[in-house]
Amino acid sequence: MRRPHIVVVTRWRERYAEFDRYADHARNCVTYVATEVGLGSVPPSATDVWLVPATDDLDAVRAGVHALATRYGPPARIVALKEDDLLIGARLREEWQCPGPRWADLLPLRDKLLMNSRVAAHGLPIDAFAAAPDQSAIRGFADRHGWPVILKPTMGSASEGVRRLDGPGDLATVEPATGPRLVQSFNPNPVYHVDGLFAQSRLVRWRAARYLNTCLDFRGGAPLGSVEEDNSQLAARIGRATLAFLRALTGRPTVFHLEMFVDPAGGCRFLEAGARVGGGETALLWRDVHGFDLAQRAFAIQCGTPVEDTADAMAGHDVAGHLLVPAPAGRPCRITASTSMLASVPGLYAEDVPAVGSVVPAADSYYEHVGGRFRFRASSTRAVMAAIAQTVADYGVTGEPLDAVAAGSASGHRLVEH
Repeated sequence: MRRPHIVVVTRWRERYAEFDRYADHARNCVTYVATEVGLGSVPPSATDVWLVPATDDLDAVRAGVHALATRYGPPARIVALKEDDLLIGARLREEWQCPGPRWADLLPLRDKLLMNSRVAAHGLPIDAFAAAPDQSAIRGFADRHGWPVILKPTMGSASEGVRRLDGPGDLATVEPATGPRLVQSFNPNPVYHVDGLFAQSRLVRWRAARYLNTCLDFRGGAPLGSVEEDNSQLAARIGRATLAFLRALTGRPTVFHLEMFVDPAGGCRFLEAGARVGGGETALLWRDVHGFDLAQRAFAIQCGTPVEDTADAMAGHDVAGHLLVPAPAGRPCRITASTSMLASVPGLYAEDVPAVGSVVPAADSYYEHVGGRFRFRASSTRAVMAAIAQTVADYGVTGEPLDAVAAGSASGHRLVEH
């Protein structure tokens, strides 16, 4: 009798998800569809691996799943945890009649125009927005709502393709759309992200954290930090807003990453949300500091497994935070100098500093392949912020650009044979 066949789609090198803990690789036939860079997260116990150039290429991933199914039998489960791969996994689950979230379930948490429309339809606070197919639509929106505006793809990630337009003169720099876009009023207030598990129409586990700089700033070359909020009153307001936003978007169990603007009075306005573990070091921080594996819950949800966790008491945990330092040169680049910070910064408990001579690839997992990744824990928000500030001030990394690095270019090659 064949073992149940589980297919995992991954592009991560880092073990944001510990797949060999989530599925018994001896009792199940667990195969992987991965990019070349993503081989780093594939456990040695994998039955087989099929390489694709990109895991958000539906045709390439579909062909890989078909090839693996021919060899090991139809998949009983299909899992794809990365934000850009969520709809790929959903479509393939439909085609192979596997349990787990479908395309229609995930689309309101992926398509930003649709999600904004749902939040607005529920009468929840959100900045003005509209579809932006061309310059005329952008100008018309700004005429009604004022400058500056934010232009973004409806289904982008990691702020790729996001632009701030400060006035009519910037319209000349806007290229024709290559896919659906939306335009939004600019909001100058701090951005918070909330991560956790939503089930039975309640927040089972969650934490709110403030971004230090923004994801768009990181695209522009600035460090990106995040620190959890220990002000219980502010956190409670954010939690209530998060619950309302999620109820407007889904009724299904969901591991979520949600972003909002928070004004000085504690007012919360929706920015965006996703049905996935937060980026950066979020998955690692939750496992290390809070003892809760968000990726494991996301894996289980995509396998159709019921969620049975109890509500979080929101007490007794250290405050967590992380810092991402941009690559020191255009990716791909070779690192020429870097320095460990572990021994010199109180509260810094883990780092991923690229070694001299290593290459930061131009891989699609944007927040993973950077100039330095740092994780912090301390007794207060203030202490974590101080540790992040010290790391930003003292850390140094340099690199030189490379003309080309063959990363993720292979396709269709099975690497593991049993």
